[in-house]
Amino acid sequence: MENKFKKITSLWIITVLILFVVAIILGLLMRFNQGGNIKLDPVTFYTDMTIHGLTMIGIWFVAGMAAVNYIMERYVRTSYKANLIAYIMTVVGVLMLWGAGFIGKFHAGWTFLYPLPFKIMWEQWATPLFLYALLVLGVGWTIWTVSLMISLLKKYTLSQVFAWQHFKRDAKPEVETPPFVLISMISLVGVLSCLITAAALDFLLLTEYYSNGGFINDALLMKNLTYFFGHTLANEMLYLGLAVIYELFSEVSGRPKWKTSWYVAYAWNLTLFFVLFAFLHHMYMDFVQPETLQIIGQLASYLASIPSTGVTIFSILVAVYGTKINWNLANLMFFIGTAGWVSGGIGAVIDATISNNFLLHNTLWVPAHFHTYNALGNVLFSLGFFYWFSFQLKDGIIKDKHSMLKILLIVIGGIGFLAAFYFAGADSVARRYANYPEEMASGKFWATFGGTFATIYLLGIILFIGGILKRCFGFVFSRV
Repeated sequence: MENKFKKITSLWIITVLILFVVAIILGLLMRFNQGGNIKLDPVTFYTDMTIHGLTMIGIWFVAGMAAVNYIMERYVRTSYKANLIAYIMTVVGVLMLWGAGFIGKFHAGWTFLYPLPFKIMWEQWATPLFLYALLVLGVGWTIWTVSLMISLLKKYTLSQVFAWQHFKRDAKPEVETPPFVLISMISLVGVLSCLITAAALDFLLLTEYYSNGGFINDALLMKNLTYFFGHTLANEMLYLGLAVIYELFSEVSGRPKWKTSWYVAYAWNLTLFFVLFAFLHHMYMDFVQPETLQIIGQLASYLASIPSTGVTIFSILVAVYGTKINWNLANLMFFIGTAGWVSGGIGAVIDATISNNFLLHNTLWVPAHFHTYNALGNVLFSLGFFYWFSFQLKDGIIKDKHSMLKILLIVIGGIGFLAAFYFAGADSVARRYANYPEEMASGKFWATFGGTFATIYLLGIILFIGGILKRCFGFVFSRV
């Protein structure tokens, strides 16, 4: 059974990394087009933007799920069949998605905000194929998510899986809930909420599509559903990565295993609640939205970032301060990724402040913050796991050449790439423009600047993943 899970995890890693490189190249094409260095027609640009965004969100979500699934086998027996079904449906869904985009020229954007999918400026069949692609992905991921939740609940009671027995400061419970189990369950509950919302969204979109004008959706409702699904899923995939860090950081660093304390239990239970409402900061400019929801969005945007961030930073600093650490590319990725996650979170909180949002809304500041906590946050969480996992296929001894070069290329390239977004956003350069008008002329410079550093980032990624892919491919096609 262990080798079966190693093979399916290797397949996930191979698939994610190949799609990641392709998605980065799409991003580079967009930035260099915005900089005037190459010329893409607008349809190609927006097709690339649609595929780039959805692919990135999808692959790093499944990367977190694959990592959590593999490590969860330490604690409970999970379903290999559900894992395999999710893999097959992910591959099929991505092929459908790419078919709608690259062949059908569907280009409603990665948020596909209503009513854009029905403003047909592409092949007629591309809209339903796109919606069915989301359905296939959603069903596969829901099966996987529910199976993992059931696996945990077979061993732990409801109160135990959420670590409620740890709430008392001096508690010494009979059953201890590992931090990995707690954070995984918190994340899975959020993921399931996202996927249920996505199913409702997809159902409403397909109903309107096939009604021939007989059924019209409410635009505000559709935007709320879209952002609850997309924004929350982006946060939950970060938390899946954090679950892995809580399990592996101390292990690969040669430090004692982390345990669930009262403040960790409280922090993550609060995070479960707050993160579900943080998406509302994307609705500030929708003035018909009830004012109460705007206030909730402002508060949740602040409160969602504090508990999980605070205890994670504290735990990592305690683990490394004044102690000898066995540093390698795995725990370095975890450490640097945490810094990237926090930096992106600060950028998000700045934008989520209503007085700032009047200036930053729909500028390049928005992709700045979410690219930060993905490109230099969540991606590094998963790369750290991939690196660690790939050595479990070999001999478990983590050694590598040119480690510093790989880190420097990724970090320097990433910082330069992200800085271009932040500076352009602060200069009021709007997002989603294929070509900048004269009023946003500075956007061209920053696009070229960002694209150049993104190329350095890509080079670092290619160097980093070469050995991982080699070990994973070797294991998948071995007779073990």
